[in-house]
Amino acid sequence: MNQTLMKKTAVCSLVFFLAAMGMIFGMSANKVITIADVAQDEVMENLAVKENTAGDGAVKNLTFKLGEADTSYLRIPLPEGCKADDIIIENHYMDRALWILIPNADEDFYEENVISGNRESVRQGSFEVTKEGIALNFQLTGIYECRTILENENLYISFLAPAEMYDKIVVIDPACGGSDLGYTAENILEKDINLQIARKLKEKLDGSDIKAYYTRMDDVNPSKEDRTALGNETRADMYIRIQLSASEDSSVYGTSAVYNGDYFIPGFGNVELADCLEREVVTAIKGKAVGLVEAEKEEYTLRQSVIPAAAVNVGYITNKQEAALLSREEYIDKIATGIYNAIIKVYEEIQ
Repeated sequence: MNQTLMKKTAVCSLVFFLAAMGMIFGMSANKVITIADVAQDEVMENLAVKENTAGDGAVKNLTFKLGEADTSYLRIPLPEGCKADDIIIENHYMDRALWILIPNADEDFYEENVISGNRESVRQGSFEVTKEGIALNFQLTGIYECRTILENENLYISFLAPAEMYDKIVVIDPACGGSDLGYTAENILEKDINLQIARKLKEKLDGSDIKAYYTRMDDVNPSKEDRTALGNETRADMYIRIQLSASEDSSVYGTSAVYNGDYFIPGFGNVELADCLEREVVTAIKGKAVGLVEAEKEEYTLRQSVIPAAAVNVGYITNKQEAALLSREEYIDKIATGIYNAIIKVYEEIQ
């Protein structure tokens, strides 16, 4: 009986092995490679594709083949021998643009080869010869996530709404940036503090199952319309703005939160989000709660958001003690932890 069982086990093992090898050889024969490392979070100015567009080539329009809108993919032909590891893909969602760097491509490759497939999500496309290859720039009709497959020297891209890929979505907006310094005191710029907090928060969110979009990850200043649109278009679960406070009275300090009182969201809305943010940040830094404040009319980003939205004022830059704390990395990390904890608490509340 034991010998019979052993024979059956050996036969099953052999069948499983042959089936697995068949799948592997089948996939190899079709040369299908999924490119998983699309830079979805990159909204910084100095990225690989942009850095490599330092050539003196003129920007030219890509040619699209019409009549193939029934397919779900956009097809981009690739030069012979182009590998997935060589291609750089960056999703610049704040600019509604997808950048693709194709290395070692001839200057006239995309003059002789057309883009085909479904281009419903693509407004227009252009390319530029660079020192590293050809940089493709697709201007999109909205904010999308991308799935990419390389097969038989073609790059296939499908464009999906963020909600089709992620169950949990948040938008983080570090206030100010660029020429907008924000509040300044004690040689500290608000725009820098807000960005430092956002970067620390990103480290924590990257390790979670939450998809986070950022209005900026560099010293730039997106328009208030673009900041608000990021939350509304992605249909995020919440929009969180990071900012500082200031007062003529230098003795004032603490954490507060701002909400839009005109726009009511049943269940969990603006007030609840603001309250949770203030509470969790104060707990994380062991600080003082100043209270909730209704947004002024000029608070465009909060008033135009159609999702739960709030701003957290993480401290008074005009208070010497609090300004000194805001210049310390460990304190910045505690603030980011508080915001992260608030986001987790919100999802526990709404699920």
